[in-house]
Amino acid sequence: QVQLVESGGGLVQPGGSLRLSCVASGRIFSISDMGWYRQAPGKERELVAYITSGGSPSYADSVKGRFTIARDNAKNTVSLQMNSLKPEDKAVYYCNAKAASVTGFKLVDYWGQGTQVTVSS
Repeated sequence: QVQLVESGGGLVQPGGSLRLSCVASGRIFSISDMGWYRQAPGKERELVAYITSGGSPSYADSVKGRFTIARDNAKNTVSLQMNSLKPEDKAVYYCNAKAASVTGFKLVDYWGQGTQVTVSS
């Protein structure tokens, strides 16, 4: 099994910054894409950004130019630097990894427990 643990959420004023981090652990054979999703109250979970194992990022239009995703393959970590935060960025943010365990050898979606981001003055 693979476990994902996020950290870094919190309360920030509009225009402020936060950095989310996520570390994958467990019986990992390989990790493909890693990414961040978010879910606001009453809304469906949506993709924020993802990054391939080769380091190619992709962003939702709503966060382009404000958020930056990065990963460290050696440490099995992915981060999301969020700048110029807006009230509409408020949501629970979930780390996601498409990973294969040493027992399954098949790529499976794994999720973190979520971390709350609140943008408010």
